[in-house]
Amino acid sequence: MTDAERISREKDLERLRTMAMSLLRENERLLARLGELYKQVADAKGEAAAQLRLEIAALEQEIEKRREVFRNQSERRPADKGKGDEQPKPPQKGHGPREQPKLEVEPVFHDLDDADKTCSVCGGGLEEWEGQFEEAEEIEVIERRYVIKCHKRRKYRCRCGACIETAPAPRKLIEGGRYSVNFAITVAVDKYLMHLPLERQVAAASRLGLEVDSQTLFDQLWALNKLLLPAYQRLADVQRARPLLYVDESRWPLLGVKGKGAEASKWHIWTMVSDLGVYYEIYDGRDADSAEDLLADFKGYVMCDGFSAYESLAKAYPEIRLVQCWVHVRRNFVECEKAFPAECGEVLGLIGKLYEIEQRAGDDLELRRKLRDEESREVLAKIQAWVFAVRSLPGTALHEAILYMTNRWSRLTRFVENPALPLDNNAAERALRGPVVGRKNHYGSRSLRGTQVAALFYSLLESAKQVGIDPAAYLKTAAEAAFAGEKIPLPHEIAKQS
Repeated sequence: MTDAERISREKDLERLRTMAMSLLRENERLLARLGELYKQVADAKGEAAAQLRLEIAALEQEIEKRREVFRNQSERRPADKGKGDEQPKPPQKGHGPREQPKLEVEPVFHDLDDADKTCSVCGGGLEEWEGQFEEAEEIEVIERRYVIKCHKRRKYRCRCGACIETAPAPRKLIEGGRYSVNFAITVAVDKYLMHLPLERQVAAASRLGLEVDSQTLFDQLWALNKLLLPAYQRLADVQRARPLLYVDESRWPLLGVKGKGAEASKWHIWTMVSDLGVYYEIYDGRDADSAEDLLADFKGYVMCDGFSAYESLAKAYPEIRLVQCWVHVRRNFVECEKAFPAECGEVLGLIGKLYEIEQRAGDDLELRRKLRDEESREVLAKIQAWVFAVRSLPGTALHEAILYMTNRWSRLTRFVENPALPLDNNAAERALRGPVVGRKNHYGSRSLRGTQVAALFYSLLESAKQVGIDPAAYLKTAAEAAFAGEKIPLPHEIAKQS
């Protein structure tokens, strides 16, 4: 765990003060050593001076890392500055009223008081000017309400006394339960899309008059999860049948396991993203076994980072072809750019050129193929030439960044083989944002059942978001199909029909 991670997780103020003082003392020691090296450079010549400069760069990078512990992190680089010919940007103006095509328009009429319906000039009575109004829009909030619907099922009988019929009851997730399907859908959307923990939902419901506990809310989620399980399972099959998957993983603590701490932190949420949807599974590890369970049945391209589990998987399953992410390569050079500005500036410029070529191609696959053959291959050759020309001291971040790139070169350059292959794994990283925000709010799951429920609802809700349909409306459509005994449609199938 890095110093930044330890500090961000530490809650005790006294321990934080001690850690900060320790880092500051270490920083002073490094600065003193840096001063000594500058003096030695002044006295040295030739190869010895060059070696000392590399050591100074490595030391400056170490000092900068210590400082970064107390700063906000960013992958953005300062834009290239011109030679003083830039004009100051004018202040940005407001965007004005935003169009709201999805909102219902409710007319509200305003009238004059009787006393004001008199002409101020002649004293005569004012008449209504038919069809004339001064109009202004106002966006209002209609607060959520909880009501008890009393379902009265009408009964019918025959005069013979042998036959009695009763109107059918509405569908229930839990037999004899008091909560509607829409109630369960609202709980699911609030937790897995809006990231509201169940206890927070309990407090919000209480303010609106509903007294309920978090276990009751989870019971509704579990029942809806069982109803929609076939859709989740079919989504996994659909994803594994695609020719390209974006794959990534992140921590997902399971708080109910024994040992807590270390055991809880082993659990991870894994995602498979395709053009048709997003699928998640939560495993008790971040290892080759988890990767195999997720992807062993897949045949095609996997876009991923440099995690060793994917390397092991590709060796065991030759039909899985890894394509690796240029954003991770770029990130490594951005992190050491302050210590090695000239070296990193050159390679970051070349990586930026790869993205500029992709931007010009847009979604036109034939144009992308042409530009990659004519221009991207040339840029890749320049990056290789830079690797052979640059000098880096073993153990420095620059050296490690170069090794990360060169060790994965064949998979980093695979994108030129196929215009459908991307340059980076940003799609998977974006897909993990929702679960990561949820993890910060409700700290993962409390039970194994909780991980199953989270994986299902994140999969269905994020897939609906990806294809542009309303997530809550999708869950309602899916539940109605399940109650009717029909095949539950997946979000991309509904989007295709609309």
